[in-house]
Amino acid sequence: MSQLKVAVVGVGALGRHHARILAGFDDVDLVAVADTSAENGREVAELHDTRWVERYSEVIDSIDAVSIAVPTFLHRRVAGEFLERGVPVLVEKPLAGNLGDAQELVDLADSQQTLLQVGHVERFNPATQAAWAECGAPKYIRSERLSPYAFRSMDIGVVHDLMIHDIDLVLSLVKSPLKHASGLGFSILGEQEDVVQARLTFENGCVADLTANRVNPTASRAMQVWSTAGCMNVDFNSRHVVSYSPSNALRFGKPLPERARQPGADIDQLKRDLFGTFIEVNEPTISDADALTGELRSFVDCIQTGQTPLVDGHAALAAMDVADQILNSVADHQWDGHASGAVGPFGPSTGVDELAA
Repeated sequence: MSQLKVAVVGVGALGRHHARILAGFDDVDLVAVADTSAENGREVAELHDTRWVERYSEVIDSIDAVSIAVPTFLHRRVAGEFLERGVPVLVEKPLAGNLGDAQELVDLADSQQTLLQVGHVERFNPATQAAWAECGAPKYIRSERLSPYAFRSMDIGVVHDLMIHDIDLVLSLVKSPLKHASGLGFSILGEQEDVVQARLTFENGCVADLTANRVNPTASRAMQVWSTAGCMNVDFNSRHVVSYSPSNALRFGKPLPERARQPGADIDQLKRDLFGTFIEVNEPTISDADALTGELRSFVDCIQTGQTPLVDGHAALAAMDVADQILNSVADHQWDGHASGAVGPFGPSTGVDELAA
């Protein structure tokens, strides 16, 4: 079996896992890890029997593909240099630090006819895949993504850090153009927005409410999807999916309020029968497969087969476009009624330019 020569650029908190997983694939030769930190680079290289280079330019012309996990503000430059040479790229989400840079990367990949995959790893979560396989056309979506402050990805705000996952998930589920995006939010720790509430309205009438908070005592990654088929709850952390749908007894029988008004109706029994008899409950079995491994496996497979990645540059760009609209709405919101600047509950909010940076 011929091996794909791959390098990982950036082996910090996330990139070191990219290196570990890629080194374990039989059809991949992890030829190098690149990192400006000699300590990080040498440590990861020694663990996976490869070499460390300080500058990725040392290997750019000798590899078949690259996985990039550098800070977001470097995505345009680093990913762009590999794409210019026709090297397939997997770059961590978000695609870039701003919409303009994201568009340039997509245009570059298209012009070079080079594969560009973006690390929206939640698409590879087995809970997502199980839920999406059974979910009907959504009418209303509510998501919540909360996290303790990680002291990383501090060059971006919570929209590009956390909410971008749910934007991408919603866009993958709702097959309709976006009609309007709005949001409000504020900074808690300074420099970037840390809490944002957004609403997306689609032309087919679907509405999605998204909450993201990266200064929260506990972590939560959950979504609820309402459709004509019923309601589905997805817990991305615990990988628990449960759907509720009307049974034939509810759809074709007497309405429950009418049953309850019948003389001698056993209300306690109706309560016990609500879930099970009248509302069917389904909890699919969820795989314990690792999402990041699935994402990297897909990257390698797409290079070898010529298939389009599940989250290519165009899908990631669409999420960036929605994020940009939300950020503009956040920046325009006037907390105190003064057009000169919005003041949030925890102090001055971030300005338009900073939010869009």
